[in-house]
Amino acid sequence: MNFYATRFPALPAWLAGDSSPTLRQLESFAGATHTPIGYLFLQQPPQERMPIPDLRSMPGERLRPSGDLLDMIYACQQRQDWYRDQARAAGEPALRFVGSAPVGSDVVEVAAAIRGVLGFDLEDRRRLPTWTDALRQFIEQADAAGIMVMCSGVVLNNNRRHLDPREFRGFAMADPVAPLVFINGADTKAAQMFTLAHELAHIWAGQSALSDAEAARLPEQEVERWCNRVAAELLVPLDAMRADYAPRAELRAELDRLARRFKVSTLVILRRMHDAGGLTWERMWAAYEQEVSRLRARPKGSGGNFYLTQAARVSKRFARALVVSTWEGRSSFTEAFRLLGVKRMETFRGLSESLGMAR
Repeated sequence: MNFYATRFPALPAWLAGDSSPTLRQLESFAGATHTPIGYLFLQQPPQERMPIPDLRSMPGERLRPSGDLLDMIYACQQRQDWYRDQARAAGEPALRFVGSAPVGSDVVEVAAAIRGVLGFDLEDRRRLPTWTDALRQFIEQADAAGIMVMCSGVVLNNNRRHLDPREFRGFAMADPVAPLVFINGADTKAAQMFTLAHELAHIWAGQSALSDAEAARLPEQEVERWCNRVAAELLVPLDAMRADYAPRAELRAELDRLARRFKVSTLVILRRMHDAGGLTWERMWAAYEQEVSRLRARPKGSGGNFYLTQAARVSKRFARALVVSTWEGRSSFTEAFRLLGVKRMETFRGLSESLGMAR
């Protein structure tokens, strides 16, 4: 509200009915809020239906989905539809793991199955320099297994339309040949790791969902509780945790040591300390909130290479397929630009080069 009141000083008067905007002002306001101008003439706001099941359980008032969230879901649905058509045309078989673990299945067995499909080896992870390297590898492993993993903090490539992690952390779109996971890249890297693990559990369950996955929370819905348990077991198997955990050690030192050892965030380690019986729920939650504040206060890294970032936003699997299809003439450049969220041929060519597919 403050942002729009700054850009449109007359907004409070419009809302109070003391004055009315001109048509030009309405057009400007509609553009700034990404709202069809016709909506502004309705007596009541339209009921926006969530395209996928909404399983969020964040505390506080439940608001209508933002235009940014809806547009991101719609964009991912379009990408999934395109990729599904391409995969079927190429005769690609269905991925057997999609829907292979109904909700309520044994958590340890499901986590082991996910590790097997992804090649998610704990010892290999321990040899990586940092857990952020482990997160990058985690995404690449899921993508290589056939799951499009898209991670972005903005809608398409519009850096003025930031996705709010307080609204959602991620979502999954289960599909036999084109499963898709979206991670809110505006969230902390620590949260992104658990979100990916949680959404993978949704893919194994064969259930699409919008989530606010958080390691320390107990969601209301059974499917979300189950996905959280699978995610925790996937990242840090409880047997391995119990073997390595020293409950009597100083918490800060042990937290950092185990995070380095398992190459996961300290947030996941706190949850597993509780699961292993080393921390009460109250102590774990207090430490968890302190750790979230500490991680959020850390400076964010630079954007890095634009083309690598772009590939991460749409998944390398999807980007490669679309680039190849476009250069081979099976897809139009107009369609490719729309699905990628780019506007210039130079950008498309640069992305092609970064993926090793230059023409």
